[in-house]
Amino acid sequence: QVQLVESGGGLVQAGGSLRLSCAASGSIFSINTMGWYRQAPGKQRELVADITSDGRTNYADSAKGRFTISRDNAKDTVYLRMNSLKPEDTGVYYCNAAVMVRGGGYTYLEVWGQGTLVTVSS
Repeated sequence: QVQLVESGGGLVQAGGSLRLSCAASGSIFSINTMGWYRQAPGKQRELVADITSDGRTNYADSAKGRFTISRDNAKDTVYLRMNSLKPEDTGVYYCNAAVMVRGGGYTYLEVWGQGTLVTVSS
């Protein structure tokens, strides 16, 4: 019913930048919070940053000052601008959204994207 498709991952040298995008599509009535999570090799998935529909943002300590999350509500898309990347930022980045589906009642479903790999070389 609803899909999240990420793009923008890749290989970058330490100190470089990347911009991730995540577009939601399907039978969407509204989207509440959208966010980015990271899963490093051998570690649990963790929140990087999220943003509410009215633009309030929340960042992991590791992302503060280097990453910026933003969204375009008209396009149902969330972005993550990552600057000053470090090798420890390496991992699969997953998009997450709380989506109210058309005709699905007044409840939000948690939807995940398939992930995009970010590799930061030293």
